[in-house]
Amino acid sequence: MAFRFDNIFTNWRHFVVILVIGQILSLCITSTSVISNKLAEYQTVTVPNFQSFLVYALLLIVYMPLALVRLGPQVVWQNIKRRFYWYILMAVVDVEGNYFVIKAYSYTSLLSCMLLDTWTLPCVVVLTYFLMKIRYRWTQILGVLVCLGGMGLLIKGDMDAGKNYEAVDAVKGDIFMLIGATCYAVSNTLEEFLVRHRPQYETVAWLGFFGTLINGVQMGIIEHNTLQDMAWTKEIVGCTVGFGLVMFVLYTLAPFLFRMSSSTFYNLSIMTSDFYGLIFAKYMFHDQITPIYAGAFTMIVVGLFVYHVFPYKSPDRMARLPGFRTRLPGDIELTPGTHRMLASSPISSRRSSADYGSTKSTRSVIIEPDETQV
Repeated sequence: MAFRFDNIFTNWRHFVVILVIGQILSLCITSTSVISNKLAEYQTVTVPNFQSFLVYALLLIVYMPLALVRLGPQVVWQNIKRRFYWYILMAVVDVEGNYFVIKAYSYTSLLSCMLLDTWTLPCVVVLTYFLMKIRYRWTQILGVLVCLGGMGLLIKGDMDAGKNYEAVDAVKGDIFMLIGATCYAVSNTLEEFLVRHRPQYETVAWLGFFGTLINGVQMGIIEHNTLQDMAWTKEIVGCTVGFGLVMFVLYTLAPFLFRMSSSTFYNLSIMTSDFYGLIFAKYMFHDQITPIYAGAFTMIVVGLFVYHVFPYKSPDRMARLPGFRTRLPGDIELTPGTHRMLASSPISSRRSSADYGSTKSTRSVIIEPDETQV
C-alpha cells in the first residue's frame, strides 16, 4: 500500500491530544521516581507493597461505585463472573511489576535498570501482534527505533554525568528488572484489550479491587514487621500520600491513551520521563542540562510522530479470548487503529466515552466517536 503524505496533516489534532496525554503520564512517572527518592532519604528500607497499596485502594474506592452506578450491579456482576481470571491476571502482573522494578533498583546499577526497562517495549509489540492482531508498518518500526535511539542518548547523558552507581547484586537485580518489565508489558497490553471491550472506569475498578487484595496480602506477608518498626514522620506520610495520588492520576489517564492510541504508544511516550527527571534535578539538586538531553527528547518526540502518522491497517477483529467469545451487556469493541466502535446491548444513547456500556439502549449499533472522544 502506498503512503499518502497528506495523512501527516489530516489528523494532527488527534496526535497533539495523545502526545499531551502521553507526556502527562511521563511526568507522573517522573514524579513517582522523585517521591520514591525522597522516601529513601527518610527511611532506611524500601516498602514497595505499602507504597502501591494506597494506589489500588484509591482506584477501588473511586471507580467501583462509579461502575455500579453507571452500569448497574447486574451488568458488572455478569462481566466479572464470566471473565474474572483476566482481571485477576492483570492485577497480579501489575502488582508484581511494581514490586520487582522497585526492588531491582536496590540491587543492580542504574545503567542496567535503564537498559533493561526498555525490554517492556518489544514485549508489548509482540503481545499486541497476537492480542490486538496488529500488523505494524515498517514506518512504525522506524518510529520505535528512533524512540529507542533517543532513550540511548538519555542513558549516555546520565552515564557521562556520573549518575551510575555500583550494583550490590547485579544478577539478582537484572533478573528482577526483566521480570518487572515483562509484567508491565503483560499488564499494559491486557489492560488495553480490556478497555477496548469494556468501559475504562469498570476495568480500572477491578484493577483496584484485585490489586488491593493481592497487594494487601503480599504486604502483610513481606512487610509486616518492617511497617511496625518504621518511624511514621510527617515527611514519610506526605511522600506516601503524594506517591499514591500521582499514581492514581496515571492509572486514570492511561486507559484513555490505550483507547485513543495503543499500549505501544504509551510505552514510547513515557521514555521522556528521564528527561523530565533531569529538569526536576536541575531545580532540586542544581544538575546541568547538556545538549545531549535536549537531542534525546527531540528524538523521542520525532519517533512518536513517525510512529503515529502512518497507522497500521485496522484489523478486522481482535483475538477472541475465552470469556470474550460471547457478547455481554455493556460490551463494546473498539478496533485498534480506528475510532470505529461496534457496541452491543446495552449501550448509552449519548456519545460520551464515559457512557459506553450504560443501560439506556438495547440496540447493536456502529458508533463513530469524535476524534477527541475515547
